[in-house]
Amino acid sequence: MTLDSNVPETQKIAVILPCLNEGAAIAEVVASFRDALPGADIYVYDNGSEDDTAARAAEAGAIVRLEPRRGKGRVLIRAFADVEADIFLIADGDGTYNAPDAPKMIDALNQEYADMVTGIRMDDGKGDLYRHGHRWGNNLLTQTANLLFRENFSDVLSGYRAFTRRFVKSFTLQPRGFEVEMMLTLHGAEINAPHVEVPTRYGTRTTGTQSKLRTYRDGMRILAYALVLMKEAHPLRFFGWLALALMGIASLLMIPIIGEYIATGLVPRFPTVILATGIAVMALSLFLAGIIVDSVSRRAKEQKRYAYISQGKPQA
Repeated sequence: MTLDSNVPETQKIAVILPCLNEGAAIAEVVASFRDALPGADIYVYDNGSEDDTAARAAEAGAIVRLEPRRGKGRVLIRAFADVEADIFLIADGDGTYNAPDAPKMIDALNQEYADMVTGIRMDDGKGDLYRHGHRWGNNLLTQTANLLFRENFSDVLSGYRAFTRRFVKSFTLQPRGFEVEMMLTLHGAEINAPHVEVPTRYGTRTTGTQSKLRTYRDGMRILAYALVLMKEAHPLRFFGWLALALMGIASLLMIPIIGEYIATGLVPRFPTVILATGIAVMALSLFLAGIIVDSVSRRAKEQKRYAYISQGKPQA
């Protein structure tokens, strides 16, 4: 896909940078996005930094706002509610995302009539820019999301994204931390919003900054949220899988008992029969619950879709 870098001047663009103790990098990050998108408003949301992040961002010309409740998800929820723009671009304040790629992402949003563009992180080939465990963890969570939601995402945890106003204003989920990227991706899939992926350069953090991501803790939290979102978005599939697993366990318990009954006419191990019967009843109950909850979920999806399209089409 070849795109001309021609961002319409009539579009109001907001760049949102969540920050926590990014004083060493934020001035340079603000300047780089100002050079890449001269007409954009640069918002720095200080998430309770203990250094001079807010002061350095203000000196660099950013609009500084405060969100004292810790967590990247809470910052973006606040920003999405407060900021008004035609296009929203989110990135991190640590210098890892390449600002010159921002016009390319906005071009893709406009030319492909998309509602979300995800910057797929590509390093320069000179080394592994991910911390230990991050690359395989990202691949695991991405493939898990693809399996659960039957999609074909490449990088569900990328924090470099561009959105239309209608996507942002219809995002009603309530993430707290780094699970927000997963939620944004799956929200788009749930409301059937057009989505484009664009390769972007991903670099090392600016010296003096430190990652706030905890590989295993946050990875498990993100995976748990993916399962919760699947339960809410596709309850019949979720409860159906559980029911199928339980029915399989019940069948394994009953097969030898049935075989012995056929051979001898006797029913041995009554406790096992009772256990298998109870598991089978649980499986049936879960399947029926999935059918009931699925009807409720369909109505909720319709309401989310309506909230999305009621914002009007994106500005051309």
